[in-house]
Amino acid sequence: METQSSLEFQDLSTFESFKGFWHYYGYGVDQQDLIDREFKRIKGVTYLDHAGTTLFPESQIKGFCDDMSRNVYGNPHSHNPSSRLTHDTVESVRYRILGHFNTCPEEYSVIFTSGCTAALKLVADTFPWKAASNEGPGSQFCYLTDNHTSVVGIRGVTALQGVGTVSVLPHEVERRARKPPTQTNGEESSAPNLFCYPAQSNFSGRKYPLSYVKGIQSQQLYPACEHRGRWFVLLDAACFVSCSPLDLSQYPADFVPISFYKMFGFPTGLGALLVRNEAAEVLRKTYFGGGTAAAYLVAENYFVPKPNVVSRFEDGTISFLDIISLHHGFETLQKLTGSMLNIQLHTFGLARYTYIVLSCLRHSNGKPVAQIHCDNDFQNIAEQGAILNFNLLDCYGRTVGYSQVDKMASLFNIHIRTGCFCNTGACQHYLAISNQNVKSNLHAGHICGDNIDLIEGRPTGSIRVSFGYMSSFEDCQNFLRFVVNCFVDKPLILDQKRLTKLKSAEPMESAASYDLASTPNGQLGHQKGQTISPSPERIAPSEDTVSKEEKNNGSSHTLTNLFIYPVKSCASVEVTEWPLGPQGLLYDRLWMVVNENGVCLSQKREPKLCLIRPIICLASNTLQLQVSGMEPVTVPLETSLANSDLRTSQSKVCGDRYEDKTQTVDCGKEVSTWLSEFLGKPCRLIRQRPDFLRDMKFGREKAENFGPTALSLVNEAQFLLINRASMSFLQEHIANSENEGTWHDMEQLIQRFRANLVISGQEAFAEDDWSHLTVGDTQFQVIGRCGRCQMIGVDQKSAARTQEPLRSLSECRSGKVTFGVYLAHQSARNTTAVPVLSVGARVIPRISESSDKP
Repeated sequence: METQSSLEFQDLSTFESFKGFWHYYGYGVDQQDLIDREFKRIKGVTYLDHAGTTLFPESQIKGFCDDMSRNVYGNPHSHNPSSRLTHDTVESVRYRILGHFNTCPEEYSVIFTSGCTAALKLVADTFPWKAASNEGPGSQFCYLTDNHTSVVGIRGVTALQGVGTVSVLPHEVERRARKPPTQTNGEESSAPNLFCYPAQSNFSGRKYPLSYVKGIQSQQLYPACEHRGRWFVLLDAACFVSCSPLDLSQYPADFVPISFYKMFGFPTGLGALLVRNEAAEVLRKTYFGGGTAAAYLVAENYFVPKPNVVSRFEDGTISFLDIISLHHGFETLQKLTGSMLNIQLHTFGLARYTYIVLSCLRHSNGKPVAQIHCDNDFQNIAEQGAILNFNLLDCYGRTVGYSQVDKMASLFNIHIRTGCFCNTGACQHYLAISNQNVKSNLHAGHICGDNIDLIEGRPTGSIRVSFGYMSSFEDCQNFLRFVVNCFVDKPLILDQKRLTKLKSAEPMESAASYDLASTPNGQLGHQKGQTISPSPERIAPSEDTVSKEEKNNGSSHTLTNLFIYPVKSCASVEVTEWPLGPQGLLYDRLWMVVNENGVCLSQKREPKLCLIRPIICLASNTLQLQVSGMEPVTVPLETSLANSDLRTSQSKVCGDRYEDKTQTVDCGKEVSTWLSEFLGKPCRLIRQRPDFLRDMKFGREKAENFGPTALSLVNEAQFLLINRASMSFLQEHIANSENEGTWHDMEQLIQRFRANLVISGQEAFAEDDWSHLTVGDTQFQVIGRCGRCQMIGVDQKSAARTQEPLRSLSECRSGKVTFGVYLAHQSARNTTAVPVLSVGARVIPRISESSDKP
């Protein structure tokens, strides 16, 4: 006959009861449907070792395999097309990792390693440790006692270098805080110091305050407050980031090691060190491998590292296919869960429910069933992760060996973790194991990782259950029923007083509401209601200058053609007049096509892009894409951020980067399907966010009178101008060397060079010497020459590749492949005038004072 407590336990084990404890479960779809669709292999399995490794979904692996079967990825150290694809895709993954942690390449670098431990060893081997001497104190290596073995192992490196070591108890960080030490003799200590702590304990799931990062760096917290010098913080985030969002813009730790299998389940053997660029400057690397050298000599001790942080520290060829697979991990995680905040809420709720029920279970004599190792009651999501650590007790209060529990759990296909979890400090603390106990246990034959779970009745380790984003309420049910059926002396009793107390406590889920949706890093955007107008500080050529130019060039020039390219690398739209926007010609290169990994597709990789004809209709506010043999597809010119699919991947375009989360928005599934069908591979259309302006980097030193100049998704500058006289010169050279006579059409040749402004002229390459020019009433500054690549070899009508005109351009310009010049124009504020360029407008150039014309 069932007791009252047994019936209450059955009621407590229902999903309705769980919802009474926690309101956040799942991701807007039935959790069991998600498991049936993505994790069929765990049917009948209760997997509760996500802190060891989480599980990968089937769609992630399928997406990666499809990627591998569609693309050729070469060694990124080469420069052939397959290698460049690898390089760009890997860079896209780096930017996506940074975006995931709400930071940017200007602040952090991503150094790929074989795992979190390798990342920690990299810091240990390259940190500029300084031994104490008569000249001053040496470095201090400090770490929380609740740290992974791989962190404490840094001590093996520092001990050989005469560096002081301080193990810090968790409560001491704040309790012993005081004002920073004063410097003596007006001199600051130059010794660099390192403090290491986990964002989340892998033993208990305790979350340590991320505010410790700035507290240590500013020497306001212990132990930094007691030691002079510069303090760096290593934040071990491997356990934390599997289920929680980390914002490095708010908590700028100097070194952040992670392992990706804990986030995605695949790939294994791949991690990264996220290093703050400012901190990277102090690292001192001695070994140099392939790909890290700018130059070195074999017969002389001469070596110069590459200037880039990543290139200096990634020895040899990186595991590029594994790195590429991370894109599919991020994509799938986003698609299935929506955000890390959703994962955090879901997993914490499961852990909280399991904690409450397990802590209330009693044997028939009222003794507790479990001794739970934690520092809180699972009420605050900012203080506790999705890990529950405990030992089971029999009805006499004796510890049940963890190996016995593990073996029993295996019979029920319940997967848990037992032992000390490579965290001796936490194990000693929670299990009251003294230093002498550790030594005597070793003499008794117990080593880390074995199944000797009890020595003289005292536990040598514990049991850990941990949850992942695909964990379900049924996992909690199965585990709790297993404990009750196998380890509770019947009849079961529930501690009603404790249960009522824990159920009535209001959990603090609001602490998890990190503001990750805001625009990071202080990026500039349009001001609402801002109008476009010329700059009042423009430089207008004087009458003397105009006379000089007319004398030199025979006459002023004329604007003969005006082109815009709404979608990068797609066909042009020729217009007779067109307004200027804040980033160049209105709607010029505001869209681009990217592949499934977020890498920009250009005609260098996909020449068929030139066959896509964009049509802008200002009346209907739409952009239509047309191609022969297919129905057109339409997207709106203006994108509402509220209704757009904000992407978190990043893409790289001709040496620059674009972060979808802050700079572009996805244009939707319909156009993605249309483009994928035409190009024969998965791709999507993205648009630059209307609230984001990108600063021009190319020729910045020449734009002294313009200040910051905003760009769209162009490669280098707002405008590109070519001269018909220069084109005629090139055309003649090609015709003299080509037997086929296929270069007679000047207009087709002009199309290959994809300029915005085409002008008439009498002297070839006169534009190379210009510093400024006026088109109609609009002023421009020349900021540099355009270096050409194999893209001008794509026939814009057929998409066929040819060696011309790049070969002839190199020949007629003595090896140089520049053709055309970049222009900049800055719109003025506080004016209603909108400049418009018109075909037929007079073009008046001004020659630069120092010409370096070839």
